[in-house]
Amino acid sequence: MLSPFAKKIITSLPTGLMVFFGKKITDGYIRKHANLKVEGLEKIKKIEGPKLFICNHLSNSDGLVLNKILKEDFDPYFIAGKKLSDDPITNIGMEMVKNIPIKPNTADKEAMTKMVKTLKNGENIMIFPEGTRSRTGAMIEGKKGILLLTRMTKATIIPIGMSGTEKLLPISDNKDMGEEKWQDADVTVKFGDPVILDKKGKDEDKHDYDNRCMYTMMKAIANLLPESYRGVYK
Repeated sequence: MLSPFAKKIITSLPTGLMVFFGKKITDGYIRKHANLKVEGLEKIKKIEGPKLFICNHLSNSDGLVLNKILKEDFDPYFIAGKKLSDDPITNIGMEMVKNIPIKPNTADKEAMTKMVKTLKNGENIMIFPEGTRSRTGAMIEGKKGILLLTRMTKATIIPIGMSGTEKLLPISDNKDMGEEKWQDADVTVKFGDPVILDKKGKDEDKHDYDNRCMYTMMKAIANLLPESYRGVYK
């Protein structure tokens, strides 16, 4: 993604300058390499109140592409695992977007509290329910922690289907994001209608109800994707 010399220079800069140059570089990469097509965004602009955007996750470029699309009208907070900040290049990306860090695979009450407050204050959140990038491009099962957030805030759930970013910035076997290389790719981002979750049935088991709600949300994302991307939600 960046030469060793460029990485050394950029990561040695003060945060403000690091973010400034990071945005210039990544915006340049997106303009140069992504043939970007966005569908359904205009109808989302008409929806009032806080929004919880949910999207499949394919690449380290996902957040940068979505921030470029959503920044002007929605300026969302991105939910990202704290471990991402271990890599200096990834940390630049994290600094470039508003974010709420969360401890992966834990009941991070502090992060959940921040997310709830953010939505109740009328601001928006962008989250990848799968919790990690798919290494095959096909969707994997979503994590149920998002259900608590939907029930505590009543925010409008907006599904997004993204395809092509796994080709734009393919996952490298090297864990350093700086070793990933941008490639020319057709990238499509589709916004769907708000997700409506059914109420719990009178005699319905809570576990079964949670599974049903999770499936409804993830299926809403899958329906916006080409069939090859739908994975377990075909």
